[in-house]
Amino acid sequence: MSLFATKSVDKLLAESEGGAHTLKRTLGPLSLIALGIGAIIGAGLFVRTAAAIAERSGPSVTLAFIVAGIGCAFAGLCYAEFASMIPIAGSAYTYSYATLGELVAWIIGWDLVLEYAVGAATVAIAWSEYFNKILEFFGAHVPYQWCHSPLETMNGVTGIMNIPAVVILLILSALLIRGTQESAFVNAVIVVTKVSIVLMVIVIGWGFMNPANHTPYIPQPTTYTTSQGVTHAYGGIMGILGAAGVVFFAFIGFDAVSTAAQEAKNPKRDMPIGILGSLVVCTVLYVLFSHVLSGIATVEDFRTAGKEASVAFAITKYMTGYGWLAKFVTVAILGGFSSVILVMLLGQSRVFFSMSHDGLVPKVFSEVHPKYQTPYKSNMLFFVFTSLFAAFLPESIVGEMTSIGTLFAFILVCIGVWIMRRRRPDITRGFTVPALPVVSILGVLVCGAMIYGLGWTNWLRLGVWLVIGLCIYFGYSARHSNLRQQQNTATAKR
Repeated sequence: MSLFATKSVDKLLAESEGGAHTLKRTLGPLSLIALGIGAIIGAGLFVRTAAAIAERSGPSVTLAFIVAGIGCAFAGLCYAEFASMIPIAGSAYTYSYATLGELVAWIIGWDLVLEYAVGAATVAIAWSEYFNKILEFFGAHVPYQWCHSPLETMNGVTGIMNIPAVVILLILSALLIRGTQESAFVNAVIVVTKVSIVLMVIVIGWGFMNPANHTPYIPQPTTYTTSQGVTHAYGGIMGILGAAGVVFFAFIGFDAVSTAAQEAKNPKRDMPIGILGSLVVCTVLYVLFSHVLSGIATVEDFRTAGKEASVAFAITKYMTGYGWLAKFVTVAILGGFSSVILVMLLGQSRVFFSMSHDGLVPKVFSEVHPKYQTPYKSNMLFFVFTSLFAAFLPESIVGEMTSIGTLFAFILVCIGVWIMRRRRPDITRGFTVPALPVVSILGVLVCGAMIYGLGWTNWLRLGVWLVIGLCIYFGYSARHSNLRQQQNTATAKR
């Protein structure tokens, strides 16, 4: 069998329409937009923005957000057409299987593990740190050893286990098992809270901006070496492209909407609304927020005192009389992390749900709860997987690694929608990408430029991750592939 054999779109659609492994359709367009915003506004906006300003672009971070937003817009249009045409769980994995073949589909599916599962574990560790900040407002805290890994030590105290990180993963996994509709409601409440606080920072902070902090708006090209000894291009065009790759992490979320396509009430209409709607809302908020933040504090603030908590630090230091807003921002960050973890866990289980249907991973990942109609065993297994990372490993900055993996997936989606338009123009589409193939080509070029801007260290990490995935594919998945078995049976009959 060719490694690039594709799965029939007609077969994909037939599999989604009934049977014991069907997911319950409960999500409308507003729920899908909220789902996207829930995943998009979180660590990216509150943490990665500060890192981009400090290490890559300075105040021109707003231009970086625009570049990243344009790349996402091209990819989002392609996602919208695919989601309206193939409303199946699995996102880019499913689309690639229908257009580029099984091997590419596996690579994308494995890539999405990096985006969703490893990302969820990392965000859970950050959630634990901010949870302790909230407790400190009330004079309490979790002891160091019970909120850090065994590999971390401070003032002679060594961590044992990160309990808050495990607890939030358990709560959100249980919520996903209970039902997608209930999960969407909780996510919507969090979204309203954190968007309100983002708007407060923009409106109130606008009057505290110092024009000197925006001069020069695009710093002269130079380099910046981080505390870990990694040197980045700073300022100029390369600084903006590098920052775009960094803040791209902040846009990850609208592709998670497409993983829930099989749970949308009217996917041909609602999926494009959810994908593009959440992308537009967040892009506008991001540009305004980053403009205000870079105008309030100096680049040196983001490099030294602010670090991860730069937003709260900038408000406390420069916005006199608004200490309460800094506390609200900390609450928003905690809520933002919660909704990001929720959507990441949902996306991961849905991708493996589709891969399990195709035989590329064990069947346990596609077993649906008889009452709740959710992939409950998959949710439980990924809770164990993510909680082991979160409980016993220190927080590692995987934002850039997650970004490069997602950008790679976006490039393949842009290529795939062009291929499908030429191969199957007869399939009904609820949404069509305008000006194809121009949009696909521009999507590939912009996403490719951001990958280039992230540098060789991230290219190497992505390469190592893909090699591990290929070993699993040829060791297990290729031998258990339903498509391979069907082709072997057909060959034997002939």
